[in-house]
Amino acid sequence: MNIAKTILITGCSSGIGYHTALTLKDRGYHVIATARKLEDVERLTQEGFTAFHLDLADSHNIQQAVKKILAFTNGKIDALFNNGAFGQPGAVEDLSREVLRFQFETNLFGTHELTNLILPIMRQQGHGRIIYNSSILGLVAMRYRGAYNASKFALEGLASTLRLELYGSGIYISLIEPGPILSDFRSNSYTLYKQNINAENSFHKPAYDAMETRLQKEGAAVAFTLPASAVVEKVIHALEAKKPKLHYYVTFPTYLFAALKRLLPLSWLDHLLRMV
Repeated sequence: MNIAKTILITGCSSGIGYHTALTLKDRGYHVIATARKLEDVERLTQEGFTAFHLDLADSHNIQQAVKKILAFTNGKIDALFNNGAFGQPGAVEDLSREVLRFQFETNLFGTHELTNLILPIMRQQGHGRIIYNSSILGLVAMRYRGAYNASKFALEGLASTLRLELYGSGIYISLIEPGPILSDFRSNSYTLYKQNINAENSFHKPAYDAMETRLQKEGAAVAFTLPASAVVEKVIHALEAKKPKLHYYVTFPTYLFAALKRLLPLSWLDHLLRMV
């Protein structure tokens, strides 16, 4: 195991980011945990983490946070786990330009800017691991998740291109593809749905009524849901394997739809996805 390695993790307030930070800290890593809300940064600090405020939707904040983090670590970052993200529900025709832009500001643009600020450090070191937490929805599209689908499809393309460009540099890129994971993701999505989607005046109101029930359901909303630890296991392999995998699938639905995407005609796959 590579002990005393420094890893920067985004989105550590709860869920996958928090459990990854906790596990890696116990494993001997020097974890730099970041969160968007100041109260979460304070809580993480009280729990013994080295925590910083980092809002992926705010370019100035990203730049200032990286300066503080690098000053704290003496310019050393061995790994970056791009985990911070959220999902804006809603039919594509109900998404305003502003709402779609905000989805991309965090899930793509902020993640891209942060990565580009860390890359020169890794190039100078001659090594590094950059792990992107993508999604099953970066592989296949599902209804009423258009903003999130688009952001994760874009993230997949950007990360895959970066992997090609970094070949031979000693910096490895891995994409993790979770399916349903127990976290606050659904409850956060419900809040955004209520804020940004005018369901009452939408053609899709009957579908939204069913979606609201799912988003408010406690615990696992669908079959094959796994705890956040299932993702952490993949992160550890991506960090510690001599040759990390390019893609790590998590949960049965991700394995299934990744295979079906390769095997089925698009019209057949669309038919299955309409049933989900």
